[in-house]
Amino acid sequence: MTPIRLLLVDDDPLVRAGLSFMMGGADDLEIVGEAADGSEVEALVDRTRPDVVLMDIRMPTVDGLAATERLRGRKDAPQVIVLTTFHADEQVLRALRAGAAGFVLKDTPPAEILDAVRRVAAGDPVLSPTVTRQLMVHAAGTSADTRRTSARTRVATLNDREREVAVAVGQGRSNAEIAAELFMSVATVKTHVSRILAKLDLNNRVQIALLTYDAGLLEEDGH
Repeated sequence: MTPIRLLLVDDDPLVRAGLSFMMGGADDLEIVGEAADGSEVEALVDRTRPDVVLMDIRMPTVDGLAATERLRGRKDAPQVIVLTTFHADEQVLRALRAGAAGFVLKDTPPAEILDAVRRVAAGDPVLSPTVTRQLMVHAAGTSADTRRTSARTRVATLNDREREVAVAVGQGRSNAEIAAELFMSVATVKTHVSRILAKLDLNNRVQIALLTYDAGLLEEDGH
């Protein structure tokens, strides 16, 4: 089994040392590099080819948000998990909109951080629907109307079935739950999710959830 290649990015050497110590003992994970600032990330990604980047948000020169946005535009970009001290934070939401696959709090137990890395490496987001909604509500502000107009325009490109799947993803449903709810196979659900990502130029299910929220689809469905 090929180990998951992990890059650690945090400006605090003690945090990096702690993460390295607690994650370095996992047989299925290899820490391939460390960075103290977002400005170092792209060069390190080129050199070490990580599968997952564990990215601090607040760094002195280039923060985790900017570094995530830069990585998002790259071909075969690694998955990004945001490290933060706050679960309801405007910058966390912006990082998720930029393509981060989820976030973990810095005081999260080591076993849960390991689980998050494994899940993201396997293509699963690491956000509960409850936390996603907390972030969405926290970020609802003056730009909400502009976001809604833009989101509705993008969602209009989906057919009815894709729209149903997108709403179910926004509600936090797993592929198996969506399959049961919409009377289709799990393989068909996966195909629809892949088409939605391609049509809307999105990176992951978290971004589908955020877009359905911005478009008001979850409100229409009573969520």
